Amino acid sequence: MTGMTSSARPLLNRRLAEFGTTIFAEMSALAVRTGAINLGQGFPDTDGPEQVREAAVRALRAGHGNQYPPGPGIPELRTAIADHQRRRYGMEFDPDREVLVTAGATEAIAASLLALVEPGDEVIAFEPYYDSYAASIALAGGTRVPVTLRPDGDRFRLDLDELRAAITPRTRLLLINTPHNPTGTVLSRAELTAIAELAVERDLLVVTDEVYEHLTYGDAEHIPLATLPGMRERTVTIGSAGKTFSFTGWKVGWVTSTPELVTAVRSAKQFLTYVSAGPFQYAVAEALALPDTYFSDFRATMTAKRELLATGLEDAGFTVFRPQGTYFITTDIRPLGFDDGFAFCRALPERCGVVAVPNAVFYDDRTAGAPFVRFAFCKQDEVLSEASARLAKLRTS
Repeated sequence: MTGMTSSARPLLNRRLAEFGTTIFAEMSALAVRTGAINLGQGFPDTDGPEQVREAAVRALRAGHGNQYPPGPGIPELRTAIADHQRRRYGMEFDPDREVLVTAGATEAIAASLLALVEPGDEVIAFEPYYDSYAASIALAGGTRVPVTLRPDGDRFRLDLDELRAAITPRTRLLLINTPHNPTGTVLSRAELTAIAELAVERDLLVVTDEVYEHLTYGDAEHIPLATLPGMRERTVTIGSAGKTFSFTGWKVGWVTSTPELVTAVRSAKQFLTYVSAGPFQYAVAEALALPDTYFSDFRATMTAKRELLATGLEDAGFTVFRPQGTYFITTDIRPLGFDDGFAFCRALPERCGVVAVPNAVFYDDRTAGAPFVRFAFCKQDEVLSEASARLAKLRTS
């Protein structure tokens, strides 16, 4: 009958059945409804460099990218990405064969997993993990195998023995994220070396999400996994302009790898968006050529914001894990008398006028993440100060 659907089978693909509306959409809607300060979703509340924005305007007016750009990305941007990898890390990539432009890092992750993972393959990801990882693994028909980063002193740490034990004959790929969202951990050279040795020993592919590569603090150093012995030929490295230049809405990301791996990822990517963000690609090409002072100044600015919010959270009574990277702070709510992050975050806008995100959504084992809550500090200083003042009510409520 017209308008009727069969009840024998759900409409949504069963591989996506466990994924509903993302927590970011839910909490952002809650922020709008209550007028709360949104420290949940990770987007800046100010635009990036004016000269980069003007580069996009120039491209629009000149007609550059207003029609379909080349499928792999415009040559100017692919060359700029290759130059960036050479200048920052000493890695050489052929812009024509080893660089692919994507619709943000999210598409790069999805295309990589759709290309490289088949039903029955196991994919190891560090838990807590960015939510699109789980969905992309599911879409590819793979099985996700979490290895949990656990609190250890002032940071979350990887248990290398647990990682080794998680690898089975069915393991196809390691999905690595460093600097790590949401915990703020930056994997050390020793940790990365051990991961590389495992990947080589077990002949595993690696997809590494490095979108926060320019946001490390203190002594933490971002080391691309592909620079380590044996990893160049088995690693797909993902980067993004959104986090580095504060233009998250442009959705410009990229993949660098071997010709064979880039070709595989492109084969999946071309049937997702094909191309996107034409004029913005020209602007990002100019952004990647900014002097080193831009990147150091950006890091200094974000370090100050990190300290501003971390101090406010500590004063409010949270246990604070000061991040080594990213622009998120993970906190433990148990000192405040709470142990359920979902309930805490859903009540926080009414209680204090602030929105945060429960880390449990990033865990397969929800109980392991239950007491942890994430706050974003990529906001204006006055917003962070006001949020801190509002959160201080928790001490007296």
